[in-house]
Amino acid sequence: MTTIISILIMAVAIGIYLYVTGRKSRNTKGKIEKAKKYGLHEPVSIHPYFDPGLCIGSGACITACPEKDVIGIASGRGSLVNASHCVGHGACAQACPVGAITLVFGTETRGVDIPYVTPNFETNVKGVFIVGELGGMGLIKNATVQGREAMEYISCLLKGDERKGDGVYDVLVVGAGPAGISASLMALKNNLKYITIEQDDIGGTVLSYPRNKVVMTSPVDLPMYGKVKLTETTKEALLGLWTSVIKKTGLKINTFEKMTGMTQENGLFKVTTTKGEYLTKTVVLAIGRRGTPRKLGVPGENIPKVYYRLLEPEQHQNQDILVVGGGDSAIEAAIALTDQLNNRVILSYRGESFSRIKPKNSERLEAILAKKTPSLKVIFNSTVKEVGEKNVKLMTGTDLTTIPNDYVYVFAGGELPTEFLKNIGIQIEKKFGKV
Repeated sequence: MTTIISILIMAVAIGIYLYVTGRKSRNTKGKIEKAKKYGLHEPVSIHPYFDPGLCIGSGACITACPEKDVIGIASGRGSLVNASHCVGHGACAQACPVGAITLVFGTETRGVDIPYVTPNFETNVKGVFIVGELGGMGLIKNATVQGREAMEYISCLLKGDERKGDGVYDVLVVGAGPAGISASLMALKNNLKYITIEQDDIGGTVLSYPRNKVVMTSPVDLPMYGKVKLTETTKEALLGLWTSVIKKTGLKINTFEKMTGMTQENGLFKVTTTKGEYLTKTVVLAIGRRGTPRKLGVPGENIPKVYYRLLEPEQHQNQDILVVGGGDSAIEAAIALTDQLNNRVILSYRGESFSRIKPKNSERLEAILAKKTPSLKVIFNSTVKEVGEKNVKLMTGTDLTTIPNDYVYVFAGGELPTEFLKNIGIQIEKKFGKV
């Protein structure tokens, strides 16, 4: 009798398990279909690949993911749900108990241009390294780790190097974002003769964020500084951190100096900038993927009222403002401008609907539009045809409308520095989601 009861209990337990897992699987599949309907099923950049032969459906990846509703379990295996919301954090891969997750670029149908790098971050040009956002690792923690590890490798590489000279550097770092600062700190720690240049100010891509933008990250370990416990912080706090790090460590960075070219000379690299020339044994490129802001290509775009990043939304009050774009940057800018006193904001997007925006931004946008008299208006299927001093001509379908306007903010992405990389000999690969 005891044996029969045990068998019945086991059967009931198995039945409950199968029912629960089946329901979760159906829910996940439903979410995937919904994501496909709204264009959220394509990852933007680096994302997890789940090996069907290894995945055991533990769900550890779901718990570890810092983003909302990105991963689910379908048919007993991990799967991307709202893939476009994935930020490539990599926490899922670290949490997987059986190593079934690998981070990849692109999909089977949509390739992503990525510079060729070895596991040590060296490009096909020996002595030139790429870390951070340019190599696909835009997240602060991951970029910081890459910068540190690349410089550790360079330090080992240069041991016993006999090339000397008053004007010869061991390493030249291009970029002062998280990856560049981390790499420079490690160079300082290892007593390398280094120089770091940055075309703008300290902070890299973070500088382009609007004031008070919330930045998601993870605790990081900075060379010469120590551990920094960050999870959710603001743009200003993060920039303040970099300033504190530089002050405490004595790190030297040449700001507002842009790299313009590079050649090889007698076994060294001659790097040309807007302020001079440098000879160096190695080069670390820690520049972003944004490159040059993509222009609209319309008359009047070059007049002073057109901008490509929003830094001080509070400077705008009681104004007519047009924001162009359909990504998170455009939506966040439109919301920030709407929050200011008496602004009248129009958000123009060429598509039929927003597809790859974060859930929080979608919720905030819907809340604003739900008001009886919203100060923000969204116009889909629209394109800018001309920018005037006091107005903008907007094409919607076949209708050309002239709207009053004081400022235009364009968030149409950036032209990747592909040509620049090719000109200095770096090979570009198109990744199609393969491990």
